[in-house]
Amino acid sequence: MVSALRRAPLIRVHSSPVSSPSVSGPRRLVSCLSSQSSALSQSGGGSTSAAGIEARSRALRRRWCPAGIMLLALVCLLSCLLPSSEAKLYGRCELARVLHDFGLDGYRGYSLADWVCLAYFTSGFNAAALDYEADGSTNNGIFQINSRRWCSNLTPNVPNVCQMYCSDLLNPNLKDTVICAMKITQEPQGLGYWEAWRHHCQGKDLTEWVDGCDF
Repeated sequence: MVSALRRAPLIRVHSSPVSSPSVSGPRRLVSCLSSQSSALSQSGGGSTSAAGIEARSRALRRRWCPAGIMLLALVCLLSCLLPSSEAKLYGRCELARVLHDFGLDGYRGYSLADWVCLAYFTSGFNAAALDYEADGSTNNGIFQINSRRWCSNLTPNVPNVCQMYCSDLLNPNLKDTVICAMKITQEPQGLGYWEAWRHHCQGKDLTEWVDGCDF
């Protein structure tokens, strides 16, 4: 009789969390773990048998923590921790080779080192770099090409000179990025369009940017 009375609070304390259908997977996982801990601590006043505590713990896990919820919580956690498979961070010589193959060496009078230097000071060689300006426009890709004029973010009344979506400029193969960068360089400013190039690359010895790279 005494043992039955001591077990009764265990049923009343934990009936509420399960009946609520609005609790999401991760919150239910936390709730079920808390319930197990609470139940085990309360059971200390009842049976002192290790076998009894273990049996009660297994019963709680079956009732409050379905395997599906635990799996959902694990998937949610992994999706937050794992980086996007599309992200591409180039090495210096790796990028130099790609830009060389696209024909940028000597294009409009600019050396390959100019382009590599530009890529470093705009995005750190990150093909998926995305930056937001105060006016709502975005700077996209390895050359941080802005959406106000050169690409489309589905914003109305934007020139979209490069005739592509801004998301195309985040592609790691750099084809669309190079096409758009070539159009920008055809403007009177050339690479001077990029403030980063004017401040860090223009008029400087840039040989180190392609030093030791094989083409």
